[in-house]
Amino acid sequence: SLGYSPVKQQGNGLWYKSPLREEHEPSFKVNTDRNLWYDFGAGKGGNIIALAKELYCSDSLPYLLNRIAEQTPHVRPVSFSFPQRRTEPSFQHLEVRDLTHPALLRYLEGRGINIELAKRECKELHFTNNGRPFFAIGFPNIAGGYEVRNSFFKGCIAPKDITHIRQQGEPREKCLVFEGFMDYLSFLTLRMKNCPTMPDLDRQDYVILNSTVNVPKAIDVLYPYERIHCMLDNDKAGYEATRAIELEYSYRVRDFSGNYRGYSDLNDYLCGRKQEQKNSTSQAQEIKQETGQRAAPRQKRGRGI
Repeated sequence: SLGYSPVKQQGNGLWYKSPLREEHEPSFKVNTDRNLWYDFGAGKGGNIIALAKELYCSDSLPYLLNRIAEQTPHVRPVSFSFPQRRTEPSFQHLEVRDLTHPALLRYLEGRGINIELAKRECKELHFTNNGRPFFAIGFPNIAGGYEVRNSFFKGCIAPKDITHIRQQGEPREKCLVFEGFMDYLSFLTLRMKNCPTMPDLDRQDYVILNSTVNVPKAIDVLYPYERIHCMLDNDKAGYEATRAIELEYSYRVRDFSGNYRGYSDLNDYLCGRKQEQKNSTSQAQEIKQETGQRAAPRQKRGRGI
């Protein structure tokens, strides 16, 4: 069977061995009344869409719904059954090239990204999925996997992990932390725009989480740094990820998300796409300073760079 069967039942709770990782004792509980799951070992839970996001490493709702629909014959009405992780890769016949495809470059231009920087940091991936050919931007991680992105798809080629970019030469004291690689590319683009002659892109190291669930992996990597600048998304997941890093490293951590409040993330800040009504210029001054843009004198704030 492609689905798991419950190991035990307690009232309206069905207990499974987690589909998200290897384990010997069941710690994955499904509430059959509410159709919600919780993985006590991983400390996460949600509905069937949230589970599909974990299983298939994607935030693309159409893709997830298609994957769920493929498995519906295996879902029995008397239990909450779900597919095991497939042992074969979801993406096959992977070919890694230099980033040159016009459609992918147009997509990056539409996101405001400096193309030369993107060519340096990313790859072009060609692969098949369910027998169909695809191509996309690939951003490598430390485990040999890729974050995968094009105009229609957002996902990953396993294994999923963080990306840690270390500069050559003497170890750096500062590391900037981003949630996704588009935010990282947005930061580099802002630096190039604001300081074209001396962008100093190599004066610090970078960690890209590639998902907030990877914060525990980033914690270990961030240990050597004296200054940790978090530039995560302005949403609950971003705030919680920053708090987790702050709890670990205290005074070494600076949270920059408030300095682009009104924008979902750094890429929206780069593109000028605001979440809410127009904010004053002062709300973004510190992020401009971090990216090298000259700012007018401002009133004293409670927290500086």
